[in-house]
Amino acid sequence: MSNTSLRQVRAVIAVCEEGSFTRAAGRENATQSGISQHVAAVERALGVKLFERSANGVTPTPAGLRYYKRCVAAVGQLESAREEARDLSGRVSGDLRIGLMPTFTRAVLAPTLKDFVPRHPEVRLHIVEGYSSVLTEMVHTEELDFAVVPAFEGRIGLRSRLLVRDREMLLSGSGRGLTPLAPVRLKDCQPFKVVVPGPDNIRRRNLDTYFQTHGVEVEAMLEMDAMIGTLEFVARSDWMTVLPSLISVNDISSGGLVVNPIADPPLYAEFVVIEPSRRPLSGQARLFLERFEAEIAFIHRVWSQAFAAKRARATR
Repeated sequence: MSNTSLRQVRAVIAVCEEGSFTRAAGRENATQSGISQHVAAVERALGVKLFERSANGVTPTPAGLRYYKRCVAAVGQLESAREEARDLSGRVSGDLRIGLMPTFTRAVLAPTLKDFVPRHPEVRLHIVEGYSSVLTEMVHTEELDFAVVPAFEGRIGLRSRLLVRDREMLLSGSGRGLTPLAPVRLKDCQPFKVVVPGPDNIRRRNLDTYFQTHGVEVEAMLEMDAMIGTLEFVARSDWMTVLPSLISVNDISSGGLVVNPIADPPLYAEFVVIEPSRRPLSGQARLFLERFEAEIAFIHRVWSQAFAAKRARATR
């Protein structure tokens, strides 16, 4: 990259990730012609075409995609050097912008914040609750440092890693008469009236596949992308919903909702941490995730203890 400036490299990265010179210009606070000139300069220096232009947008050539990946790695190294230099100061400070689904804000977030905030008072936290599609887009545009979303097929410009594989639970009101914590087969829960997320939610596709594959006859389905509303409605009616164990741990002994692990076969959800591929996580982000993952592990231990206690009572 001796004859290529960092600004030109960032232009190539932006065009590849945005699929548009116009959107790349907006992201880089530049003009469209300026971005085009930067990309053209790189293509001349390399002697190779990086992008195919068409009416549907801009797509990288094989050479362009390979060059993009190298550029992302190089820019990431520069950002890593900056973060390492900051870490040597011994201070943890600055903004931290996080996106979380309701799965994590109901039970995991509060104890994480209780420990993290007093330990790092100079970190300015900004937490956004939303569903996967919105959070993914916000990470892609760098409005968020990272987000936790259901596992998906990936996207250019994002880096992901598995955070947790969590067992799905059936939640119902006490009026349905299910025995708390007893494993249940969804096809035996008749009439099965279920509240599910909307069709754009990744978890919805997983649920639909499970219902169809395992002979679950759905009598009625209600779409609701409102977690508090879903839980309140289920608690007050004969409707049910399926949610990960992480969100329902506080319902083990609350009495408001009955929680049952789905069995024969069990159903699991995988969640990943996504971040922009062109820069590393900051020191404050790494510390937050470390505490966040510790709380997830603690919740899983709570579930294990609850199931063990139920089995012990059943054998008396």
